[in-house]
Amino acid sequence: MGKYFGTDGIRGRTGRWPMTPDFALRLGHAVGEVLGRQRPGPVLIGKDTRVSGYMFESAFEAGLSAAGTDIALLGPMPTPAVAYLTRTFRAAAGVVISASHNPYHDNGFKFFTPEGDKLPDELESAIEESLESPIGDFDHRRLGKAERIVDAAGRYIEFCKSAIPARSELRGLRLVIDCANGATYNVSPQVFDELGADVETLGVEPDGYNINLDCGALHPEQLRQQVIASGADLGIALDGDGDRVILIDERGAIVDGDEILGILALSEQADGAFAGGVVGTQMSNLGLELALGEAGIPFVRAQVGDRYVLEELRRNGWHLGGEGSGHIVCLGHTTTGDGTVAALRVAHLMHRTGKTLSELRRVMQKYPQTLVNVPVEGSAAAILEAPAVRRVVDQVEMELAETGRVLLRPSGTEPLVRVMVEGQDLDQIEAAAERIAGVIRNALGGSG
Repeated sequence: MGKYFGTDGIRGRTGRWPMTPDFALRLGHAVGEVLGRQRPGPVLIGKDTRVSGYMFESAFEAGLSAAGTDIALLGPMPTPAVAYLTRTFRAAAGVVISASHNPYHDNGFKFFTPEGDKLPDELESAIEESLESPIGDFDHRRLGKAERIVDAAGRYIEFCKSAIPARSELRGLRLVIDCANGATYNVSPQVFDELGADVETLGVEPDGYNINLDCGALHPEQLRQQVIASGADLGIALDGDGDRVILIDERGAIVDGDEILGILALSEQADGAFAGGVVGTQMSNLGLELALGEAGIPFVRAQVGDRYVLEELRRNGWHLGGEGSGHIVCLGHTTTGDGTVAALRVAHLMHRTGKTLSELRRVMQKYPQTLVNVPVEGSAAAILEAPAVRRVVDQVEMELAETGRVLLRPSGTEPLVRVMVEGQDLDQIEAAAERIAGVIRNALGGSG
């Protein structure tokens, strides 16, 4: 990670550096200088529904204009939609103003190359280097112009629908979609409605402050209750910027990203249509790896973050990967995690086979997995290398032996150390995770 860039762009608390209007202005100018000069075309700007999006959009737009870069404004638009539209408009770059699944008081910037990929490290470094230079004087004769793309939503809806075979439909399928009061509120329900599904919605009344608030992929309880109450076949929980999805089966059980990967990969293999392997992450459930292994499907783990999943997919020439959190990359169709596309692929499978989601999810048996987040200040990496922390991790790994694993990692988006323990016995792994977290807290206090 760089000075400002984390695992998925730049993110922070609105009003605190770097998420301030003056930084957004400088960032826009730096992006114009670095990305706008590489190829002709506008920089596309989309955003989610946070109230601060208006402020950051204006400031960022001003910086781009000062750098002589044209701008195309998309308005509220899911992150994967911006990736797609960046490609189709042959744009110089795509930008999403969003903090994804975080509360409304956070915001951030995500970036896409003209090919719809996340920025490589060298471009992030070049932008950070440009940020250190003052804007200075600029030529008023070469200021960038801005225009608004009025048909962006319709373009993305058609793109999503093309993820399943032509003339396919979802008639007879009853589903509930929770859009987290975020960027998908005006597009994702239409995708399923236009394909003939009976659609009920939650989280489609954004007010600038309620994004991800007790709803969406991180808080699916309301959706779960609604699926049961309405007798729906499927519940779809998206996050604030639409790049991740969690599903609810007809019984009210949560189906996470690891299970979605297993469903898609193993069903495609059964149809004779799956080639290559699957990319997960360090956090992917051991049950997914075992189920794929039994089916003879290769599985590799990348760093956490869909950009690293994508890099590993391309390195191996594979097309399916993702994270347990619900980032699912269908590389044959998308270049980033797309919650709507992933949900549509599963819904189409349900409709085509006549199987319920609870039946489809039986392709794998999840191992119990627990996660404890420990707030940190300063260098999380240094804490993880503390002798006391290493000792307790070694002890837990010996206790779990071949039936589980331990993963400690700094969060790329928040000041946290994530402690993940996985194994066959839930009580054992919960106790082990708390034991490790306690040692980390002691180390933070100077006693490690």
